[in-house]
Amino acid sequence: MVRVVLPFHLRTLARVTGEVELDVQAPVTQRTVVDAIEAAYPMLRGTIRDHQTRQRRPLVRFFACQEDISYDPPDTPLPEAIASGKEPLLIVGALAGG
Repeated sequence: MVRVVLPFHLRTLARVTGEVELDVQAPVTQRTVVDAIEAAYPMLRGTIRDHQTRQRRPLVRFFACQEDISYDPPDTPLPEAIASGKEPLLIVGALAGG
């Protein structure tokens, strides 16, 4: 099971509290995790990535083991600590402005 922490507004939209746990088949990548999120919570389709291009939305960031992996290719395997559920994958809504 992969653990994912969603931003507050997406947790509200999905009607969940805390982390979500998802069954993600290997290899565990950004793409397969977002696929699993969208399958389990259809109301989140298009909120993390664009419907058409399937690219991560500009103000959404992914953090794995305290590292920003937002710009890694979406099919890069995530660290073992994420894939095994020891650490959660953080999906964060970036702040803009000054």
